[in-house]
Amino acid sequence: MGLSITERLENGAVLGAEGYVFELERRGYIKAGPFVPEVVLDFPDAVRELHREFLRAGAEVMVALTYYAHREKLRDVGREGDLEAMNRQAVRIAREVAREGDALVAGNVCNTWAYDPDNPATKATVRAMYAEQLGWAVEEGIDFVISETNDYLGEALIALEVSQDLGLPAMVTLAPTQPDKTRDGYEYTEACRILAAAGAQIVGLNCDRGPQTMLPLITDIREAVDCAVAMQPVPYRTEPAAPTMETLRSAEGERAFPIALDPFVCTRFEMADFAAQARNLGVDYVGICCGAGPHHVRAMAEALGREVPAGKYSPSMDLHPMFRADISAKDAAFLHTWTG
Repeated sequence: MGLSITERLENGAVLGAEGYVFELERRGYIKAGPFVPEVVLDFPDAVRELHREFLRAGAEVMVALTYYAHREKLRDVGREGDLEAMNRQAVRIAREVAREGDALVAGNVCNTWAYDPDNPATKATVRAMYAEQLGWAVEEGIDFVISETNDYLGEALIALEVSQDLGLPAMVTLAPTQPDKTRDGYEYTEACRILAAAGAQIVGLNCDRGPQTMLPLITDIREAVDCAVAMQPVPYRTEPAAPTMETLRSAEGERAFPIALDPFVCTRFEMADFAAQARNLGVDYVGICCGAGPHHVRAMAEALGREVPAGKYSPSMDLHPMFRADISAKDAAFLHTWTG
């Protein structure tokens, strides 16, 4: 038996990696728009391979690809009948790859688009959706739950309660889409305080914001709670004028989200700097969300001082024929075209 999530957190920052949906969409396996993980059933090897790449890059948690694999979203693409099979298969794939290294398996639930704080009936609907997803995940074997991209504190608390009913540790993170509050009116810091008081082992933020615009929010959260804190930004260059990936615009003023974000992607070096900053702030679960690539994860792992399997293939630019210290006269003749 490996270390639990609690034990790992006690030993230092845990490195997480997500963004499966965006990366698999780029690879041609998920339809942008609904972003439903049909790939779990249609092309399981593609999911298995991405898990493996994240594992080799240093990720310590394989997150079952059940993001948007709930009734509300599957109904949109006519696959509600595949609900159970998709959820079970996702956990099995994550477990299979996790056993190839020293990784935990997380069950995953997210915002449902069914929750309405002004309609009490929706609470029961959401609870039932989470209970069936996590019930299957427990039967297949998970180590803890990640409830993420929560727009509403109320919905996040439902996910936490279902996790506790199943006897599982929970990491609950909010999506900081709005300037400073959840959609049901709680400042992010206060919402995290409430989640921590309710028993969440890890609280924090994920998605929507890049490192630059998420760090100020997470600094306040770290000061406000005693439990572990998670931070999983998107790898995009958001800034105060455009604090979320949804607000980024092209040079022509066109909306970049969700499939024209390429000009805003952070380099591996920027994400490595972020990982070090987050650790130094006292963030316990350092991760990355939509837009992540294995190269980002490896750079983050190395910035945290980790030796990872994929490190064998980390860049060695001193071996590039145009950048060697002992560049030959022939190569030197071409050098001005590379540096001019």
